[in-house]
Amino acid sequence: MAKKKKIITDLLITGIADKGKSVGRTADGQVIFTDGAVPGDIVDVVVLRKKKSMSEAVITAYKSFSKDRVTPACTHFGVCGGCKWQHLNYASQLSHKLQTVKDSVRRIAKLNEDIVQPIIGCDDNFRYRNKLEYSFSSKRWITKEEADTDEQILQSGALGFHRPGYFDKIVDINECLLQDDLTNKIRNFIRQFVIDHDYTFYDLRAHHGLMRNMIIRNTTQGDWMLIVIFRDQDIEKIQALMAAVKQGFPQITSLNYAINDKVNDTIFDKEVITYHGLPYITEKLKDVSYRIGTKSFFQTNPRQAEKLFDIAVEYAELTKDDNVYDLYTGLGSIALYLASKVKHVTGIEEIPEAIVDAKVNMELNGIQNATFYAGDVKHLLNEDFVRKHGKANVIVTDPPRTGMHESVVATLLELEVPRLVYISCNPATQARDLLLLSEKYDTIKMQPVDMFPHTHHIESVAILKLRVK
Repeated sequence: MAKKKKIITDLLITGIADKGKSVGRTADGQVIFTDGAVPGDIVDVVVLRKKKSMSEAVITAYKSFSKDRVTPACTHFGVCGGCKWQHLNYASQLSHKLQTVKDSVRRIAKLNEDIVQPIIGCDDNFRYRNKLEYSFSSKRWITKEEADTDEQILQSGALGFHRPGYFDKIVDINECLLQDDLTNKIRNFIRQFVIDHDYTFYDLRAHHGLMRNMIIRNTTQGDWMLIVIFRDQDIEKIQALMAAVKQGFPQITSLNYAINDKVNDTIFDKEVITYHGLPYITEKLKDVSYRIGTKSFFQTNPRQAEKLFDIAVEYAELTKDDNVYDLYTGLGSIALYLASKVKHVTGIEEIPEAIVDAKVNMELNGIQNATFYAGDVKHLLNEDFVRKHGKANVIVTDPPRTGMHESVVATLLELEVPRLVYISCNPATQARDLLLLSEKYDTIKMQPVDMFPHTHHIESVAILKLRVK
């Protein structure tokens, strides 16, 4: 006999959580995670999975709606899964993101949440991204509205985003509000062209079909890059599509394609061929120019990135005599941004291609007081490194979502650098590392910055100072 599932009625949703989940708490203290609700909604739910102190549930009924609810701007909201919080007004999004940082500081780092400064929001809630990646699929996601009709459903090819939880189903996108509208014109043109000329769409299960992926990037300087990824080397069809795109979109300054016959989608190990224009586009933050290649990493919200970098520079209290280490430097975006303010900056990054970009951008800007190394921070940052480059006055660290490796934290404690600037895209792992660093460091303040409106993601910058013995 199947176990009866628990039903919870009149649950007040109070916050947001990772992966776009909404959170409520029962009278007896049980934390409930669900999808679709916004803080302030009152709902009935049925529990699917229960753990010690939390449960996952699905909503069965809305009893009342939050005053902070708004009508989503995107017609694909709730289907593509990209913007989980478009139905929550932006002021409330910022408030809950700020609380997420404060909760991590208090609960994990064991610090006073008063060190967290008011959050810096994004001036443009939409059109803020400079990069979007789309997938082709022979299996289009069928919406509930389509399935509920009596009309025959055509399983046509799709060009858009993966449906959450379905690796082989793509939501066909007509308009995405996250990038300049030119991206919609380019994407829709390509979709119609390949349909009209009988190009096959990729089958993610069987691994066949010509059209596979496409990447569109742009900059605040007006440059546009397009990379179309094909499954097979059908030169005639590739050339025909490239020629049509070139003619239809003179705004594209870097038109490229690649052939990827592997199972996975990554093209880092594949040659990217420039069909027209330059093999890069150029971005500029303040006085620093960045050449972004077809495989380059770069902040996807450049206007907010500039604010983030300015905070890092302010917190670091830089002087012309400072020797700076920039850990997890990427293509050297922060290192190059602060180079003019210090004696020397040395960056470390695990991805070799990013370091190639860093060196190119160093030359592009005429910067001569920077050095870059490719390798894992936990292996390169040691006594020999310090002997070679001199002890740092400031270390800037911007690790991935997993935070810093415990051996890197241990090394930082040994180095006893006067000032640490910790940039993070994950408040929980940042707070964990701050707790470890509290053995010798005081976290003075933290600045949350919203880089990605309508998502749960939040960046924060912390300044730590070595405790006086």
